[in-house]
Amino acid sequence: MVDPPQIRAWRPSLAGVDEVFHAHMTDHVYPMHAHDSWTLLIVDDGMVRYELDRHEHGALDRTVTLLPPHVPHNGRSVTAGGFRKRVVYLDATQLGSDLVGLAVDNPVLDDTGLRRRIHQLHSALEQPGDELEAESRLALVSERLRDHLRRTVGERGRVRDTGTAHRLRELLDERYVDGVSLQEASSALHAHPAHLVRVFSGAFGMAPHQYLTSRRVDLARKLLLTGMPARTVAGAAGFYDQSHLTRHFTRVLGTSPARYARSGRPDPSRQKL
Repeated sequence: MVDPPQIRAWRPSLAGVDEVFHAHMTDHVYPMHAHDSWTLLIVDDGMVRYELDRHEHGALDRTVTLLPPHVPHNGRSVTAGGFRKRVVYLDATQLGSDLVGLAVDNPVLDDTGLRRRIHQLHSALEQPGDELEAESRLALVSERLRDHLRRTVGERGRVRDTGTAHRLRELLDERYVDGVSLQEASSALHAHPAHLVRVFSGAFGMAPHQYLTSRRVDLARKLLLTGMPARTVAGAAGFYDQSHLTRHFTRVLGTSPARYARSGRPDPSRQKL
């Protein structure tokens, strides 16, 4: 009996990403096919064997695979338990048509740092409300992919641009409740998105999305201590919903918003009669 694949697919609200696809495949064999997007693939378990432009390649759990648009390929498991994979389908313009031939020649990238960044991108894409983080991670992933294809990995040194970093911080301070996309910041500051992320992180020791979240958590603390309910605080402080607030609040402070709000109230059980 053939086991049907376990699949989860969705289209995130992130410019540059056409689809996210997670799957556990055991018996399915992909026939030759092609996409109109860039296929950015990581394997979490098992191994995939595929043909691309009449050459055979393998996708392992330690590597990154990048398949260019409009180039036919197939795929099958070569391990008994099948394979688990996560795919981000990037818009065809995300990397540029001039890189297609280079990707055909070198679809397998052995880069643990890049693989970690792709994992972080997947995690951000699964969380509603973390759009700036997803944008930032996509910008760095795309930059690294371009460097690999152009054989310029290692040439990108640390860039100091404190003026741009401080201007981005000012923009985040002005709009931390309503939020600002990385693309909006890029247009306003006339700088590439990946450059913004790198110079901000270098100047302040934290990524732009971390700074934005910290400002929102700080506001949430103040609002909770006024007696405002957590569900109302979430929207007022710029979070997607109450669970989004709780997740980030707990990560930053080590306690939930509800417990934080109660922490300063008198304990009736300790009141003297």
